[in-house]
Amino acid sequence: MLRRRHHLPAVLRLFSTSCRRGHPTQPPQHPSPAPLPLPPPVAKKVPFTASAHGRSWSDPYHWMRDTSDPDLAALLEAENAYADAFVDSAGEGGGGLRARLAAEMRARLPPSAASPPQPWGPWLYYQYVPEGKEYPVLSRRLRSSGGLARAALDFISGSKKEQVLLDWNEIAEKFGYVHIGSCRISPDHRFLAYTLDISGDEFFSLEVKDIQSTNTIFCSPHKGIVSLAWSRNSDNLFYTVCDETLRPNQVLCKDLQSDQAGFLVFMEKDINCCVDITSTKDFKYVTINSNTRTSSEVYVMESGHVRGGLWPVQKRSDKVQYFLEHHNGFFYILTNAPLEGTETANGGYYLARCRAEKSEMDKWQVVALPGSYYTFQDMDIFHEQLVLFIRKSGLPLICSINLPIDVDFQEQKELDDLDPWFFPVPSDLCSIVPGSNNDFMSSTYRLVLSSPVLPDLTVDYNMRMRTFAILHQEEVTGLSSNLCTVGLQSNITGIQQNLQLIEDSQSWSDLSKLFSCERVQVISHDGVSVPLVILYSREAHRRGESPGVLYGYGAYGEDLDKSWCSDRLSLLARGWVVAFADVRGGGDSSWHLAGTKANKINSIKDFAACGTHLIKEGFVHKNRLCAIGCSAGGLLVGAVINMLPDLFSAAVLKVPFLDICNTMMDSTLPLTILDYEEFGDPNISTEFDTIRSYSPYDNLSPDICYPPVLVTASFNDTRVGVWEAAKWVSKVRDITCQSCSWSVILKTNMQSGHFGEGGRFMHCDETAFEYAFLMKALGLDDNDSCKIV
Repeated sequence: MLRRRHHLPAVLRLFSTSCRRGHPTQPPQHPSPAPLPLPPPVAKKVPFTASAHGRSWSDPYHWMRDTSDPDLAALLEAENAYADAFVDSAGEGGGGLRARLAAEMRARLPPSAASPPQPWGPWLYYQYVPEGKEYPVLSRRLRSSGGLARAALDFISGSKKEQVLLDWNEIAEKFGYVHIGSCRISPDHRFLAYTLDISGDEFFSLEVKDIQSTNTIFCSPHKGIVSLAWSRNSDNLFYTVCDETLRPNQVLCKDLQSDQAGFLVFMEKDINCCVDITSTKDFKYVTINSNTRTSSEVYVMESGHVRGGLWPVQKRSDKVQYFLEHHNGFFYILTNAPLEGTETANGGYYLARCRAEKSEMDKWQVVALPGSYYTFQDMDIFHEQLVLFIRKSGLPLICSINLPIDVDFQEQKELDDLDPWFFPVPSDLCSIVPGSNNDFMSSTYRLVLSSPVLPDLTVDYNMRMRTFAILHQEEVTGLSSNLCTVGLQSNITGIQQNLQLIEDSQSWSDLSKLFSCERVQVISHDGVSVPLVILYSREAHRRGESPGVLYGYGAYGEDLDKSWCSDRLSLLARGWVVAFADVRGGGDSSWHLAGTKANKINSIKDFAACGTHLIKEGFVHKNRLCAIGCSAGGLLVGAVINMLPDLFSAAVLKVPFLDICNTMMDSTLPLTILDYEEFGDPNISTEFDTIRSYSPYDNLSPDICYPPVLVTASFNDTRVGVWEAAKWVSKVRDITCQSCSWSVILKTNMQSGHFGEGGRFMHCDETAFEYAFLMKALGLDDNDSCKIV
């Protein structure tokens, strides 16, 4: 389901002044960056009165909602000039810090990068970023008959001719912007279907390419295409289409052997539901999922009978979700539907199955319950194995179970009863991202493992033999001599595993000798423990003196990204602490619900508690703690700044959701109605009061000193309107301490959308801008020594 969140960059991860305070007797808590000679831009005010539930309030910056107003474009251009001047003045001798940081980050990137080829049918598919280019290229070569080793040699030597399927760089050069949404190869490997956004507004177009001829054979007349699914014979392509609010509500099918337009297969009229479409792994069935954030309704159809009608699986039930796959005449179903006599009614998922027959769809049999230690998150399926994504104590794990499953359905089984093989991973702190894993007949499962101290590691797990092979690790230029080498371990204790280490070379390098990375529990306002990951240089960190930055998100059940990022080395080498707060609102079902609607205050207070912990425990100096939040994470940070304006000495709010109250009251805006389940429905008086109580825009305090804040926005953003950032900055400048507000700056990308421009070098430049701002805000822009580059 679409949401107000900030994803990873569009490049696919290869294989990712002095002032008067309100109380002049108290010393100022925020550092004082040197003032600029010119004052910041001043936005015009236009009288406007908003009202709801018998209350009215003035909003003089409401006019910014009209993005066609030339005064808005002029204001944003002026703000960009001011922001550039502010940040470009950072550095010893009056500038240059931003450029030096960008140069450091670019120097760590290898000239080119590639993912290991992944077999599917007769082909090896892979991506690479050509030398000096911003974006990836999707390619393939014919598969060798000599196994993986032979294939690797052929790949390196180039003895098999390469076919370029899609080059992001060519599209970017033609249109100035590129964002590929979905990308699907047909089962017979003849066609490539992909969705394309060339403006940043996320109303994707659909193109289908004949791979052999390289001709485009179909362009959908519709905009707003989201998900794609192929029929088994590759003659039919299913796709979802959005309405004007970016809600996918229709499923169409295009017969590629016909000149006729795609025909309607399904339409969801409920404005609270989004439609998604997938093929089962064996391509025998197509599934249509009509989902809210907390419930789902699924229909299936036989892939070879596209006009044969839909089979409903089960009727929608509140707070019940389910997802299914097909294997050998059975649908395997991951669901949280209540079971009599079990504890799964509280939102926990279990594995069930039913026969793949229309008359048997409601006769579910429980295959496995998670047991006391695990929660099920997702699944994948192959000819001989079923893969489960699970959590233990909030940490991610993956295991495989052999198929077919032979169990006594008269007695309920738990996961451990099915002889699962838990994939070995290097530490509890790893993020785990699956590869494409398209081949249903394969017994190998590919993962990309990463952590704050582990550069991205590509590993193939042989589920039949229960062995693994390390294929590739992301190169970080200039760090090889400092890397430590560690072997594969399991992070499951007490579970016997039949693990065969293939050879001594099955190890990887990490930076744990250079950097400390620990996970602690912080007690929040109501006694709940909140996970906090803390990263710092063992050499450069100075207890009680170091600066630090705290990241947060806390929405939509999404995990905060803690994967490897070489850009952070520029902070760590300068003694900074980098911390990640897994506040309520993210994570699994119960943790997510504990930070939604009326519970949103938990997310905010969790984040404040984590920041306070960093200071009290001496990780960060009390006047050097910063915060970064993206999208819904910007709401989180903005709310804490209002609540505790002295906690953070600087902040970066990236495409932030700051004007939540006004946005949620406008149901014509994209995603608004879908967000009622996350934040509440402002048409209900009590829920309106809750939203307004923490809305960053509506709770700015007059005459209070706010810390320096960099706010970024994108003009074509359809998830969070550009006006939200512009309104917040203008209001801060208008009503808070005038001297402090000169250090609140707005930087807008006038060509892109919510996800920015995404190129790997562009990403370095954007991050360098943010880091230079934070260093200037803390008065540390002259401390430019860097022991590790």
